Amino acid sequence: MLAFAIGQADPALDQLEHHHVAADLDFLGLQGMLDPPRPEAIKAMAACQAAGIRVKMITGDHLETAQAIARHMGIGAGTDAADRSDELPAVDGRQLAALAPDAIAALVDRVNVFARVAPAQKLQLVQALQANGEVVGMTGDGVNDAPALNQADIGIAMGEDGTEVARHAADMLLTDNNFATIEAAVEEGRPVYLNLRKTLAFVLPVNGGASMTILLSAVLGAPLPITALQVLWLNMITSLTMSIALAFEPIAPQLMQQPPRPPAQPLLTGSLVRRVLVVSLFNWLVIYGLFFWGQQRSGDLALARTMAIQGLVLAHLVYLASISQLRSGLVALPRKGWRALGRALAALLAIAATVLVQALFSQTQAMNSFFSTAPMNLRQLLICALPMLLMLPVAWLGERLDPTTGTSPPAISSHSL
Repeated sequence: MLAFAIGQADPALDQLEHHHVAADLDFLGLQGMLDPPRPEAIKAMAACQAAGIRVKMITGDHLETAQAIARHMGIGAGTDAADRSDELPAVDGRQLAALAPDAIAALVDRVNVFARVAPAQKLQLVQALQANGEVVGMTGDGVNDAPALNQADIGIAMGEDGTEVARHAADMLLTDNNFATIEAAVEEGRPVYLNLRKTLAFVLPVNGGASMTILLSAVLGAPLPITALQVLWLNMITSLTMSIALAFEPIAPQLMQQPPRPPAQPLLTGSLVRRVLVVSLFNWLVIYGLFFWGQQRSGDLALARTMAIQGLVLAHLVYLASISQLRSGLVALPRKGWRALGRALAALLAIAATVLVQALFSQTQAMNSFFSTAPMNLRQLLICALPMLLMLPVAWLGERLDPTTGTSPPAISSHSL
């Protein structure tokens, strides 16, 4: 059977149907076949490229067919006129075979469509991308894709109709055979990494400030501003009420428009360490400042310790607001109204729960007896609230040192069809 892909009517076809194609054959008609990309795959392609994910097509199809599909999908589409031109750069297997390895490494960086490639050339292209420092994700379904799937940093096999060889060579299965699922996985993974960094930036300063306080008091032989049991209470409050809210934050706006982070970048970076040290030092000053003030004014050790803990927790309510999406929600409040706080619901609930349990911690007799705390009057509560104002410039400085909310994870940088 002969098949023709027809983009528009051809006047010559009107004459063709009145003539014999060959001496013993009569012309019956033409069949045009079209297998268009899924609309969600085209949108996912644009989202991936906006996120800094470089998508490349490596196929065994004809060169012009591959170019047409890539143009339809938007592979390699840029913002300038050259990138939007119809002449999409493409290379076939014969041209690739004539190049040296160094030339292939340079070529794969600027060409996004490779057609009529052999299985060994797919593997060679993946290795060239990795030699250029890329994190490579490779999809495939056939036996000839297995070497490249195994070599890629993330091998993704088709789960519906892929071969067993491809499935075993890959790291993961794409159960619906839809490219949009890959983009959705990246979109889900980026908030996970970002929220993990936020949690570290929030929890470590609390532990750093408390540890520094206990260590210094032990060295100087001075009374502990916070007892061991009270430190456990602080850790429970920061872990179960405040920091856990960061794990439930949705994807931040514009997160998928940010470039991937360098693959070699550690989770605990130097900038994050500096941020932790600055906030830890502030926590230490809050604890000692309120402890000494309460001890000198009242002479009550339990009250002084209670004020130190309350001041630290109240200051971290401001820090939580600054590091979560509550900050952006408050900024957008005049424009979007109360809907702007919808994305920060977890942080709002955490703040409300913290205020409630801290009130029980200091103002109820049962908690006073168990944790060796003392109830505070209104004036003392207002004194404990002063660190909330002082935390504002500290949080601003921490964000300048380490813009945690603007960090995104590494993503797939190459894709093969």
